[in-house]
Amino acid sequence: MEYSKSQATFPAPERPRQAPGRTRQARSPELHQERAVQTRTQILDAAAQLFDERGYGGTSVKDVADRVGMTKGAVYFHYPTKEALTIAVVEAHYERWPLLLESVQSKGLGPLDTVMELLDRTAEAFCDDSVVQGGARLQMEQPLPDGVLPVPYVGWISLLEQLLVESEEAGELRPGVTPSAAACALVSAFFGTQHISARLNRRKDLVQRWAETRNLIFTALRA
Repeated sequence: MEYSKSQATFPAPERPRQAPGRTRQARSPELHQERAVQTRTQILDAAAQLFDERGYGGTSVKDVADRVGMTKGAVYFHYPTKEALTIAVVEAHYERWPLLLESVQSKGLGPLDTVMELLDRTAEAFCDDSVVQGGARLQMEQPLPDGVLPVPYVGWISLLEQLLVESEEAGELRPGVTPSAAACALVSAFFGTQHISARLNRRKDLVQRWAETRNLIFTALRA
């Protein structure tokens, strides 16, 4: 069966609502300038690093300011509350995945190999990208009131199910494998591996641990 390029896409997470009692700061024209964008990026990266290292409760705006060598007022100019900074890190975390999927799909792989390559590249991102790391910890903690941050993992399950349905149609799945169940198993295996590696080894062994887990799972999935 001839396979055409996958059209699977990440479902966009529902945009977080503002934390109760908070309002967004109006964007100044200065924020459109290159320097302001660079400053916001520096603050976001520093906050993501700290959230990953210490968690939401162990990170203050002063900690972020100290990490980037700014005053608290400078940080508040760009992110008016700790909650706004938290939301920004999580939103930036989610923005990574559609771009990564697009890059993987450009290789023209079959759907099952697309799943494998996507998860391999995601493991690398968890090792190298501070925003991915910080956003992941915040998603696990869900430190803000219900509905402020997106529900984690459901977008991944939906995407992988789409790709596994395409794999089934292309004759790549082992008979008896259900795409929806396999998608849940893959997401559980990947993020469980990521979490254990993060807690025990600061993700230094994540790529290796994931490769071991992936080889076992895909042996069971592939026709």
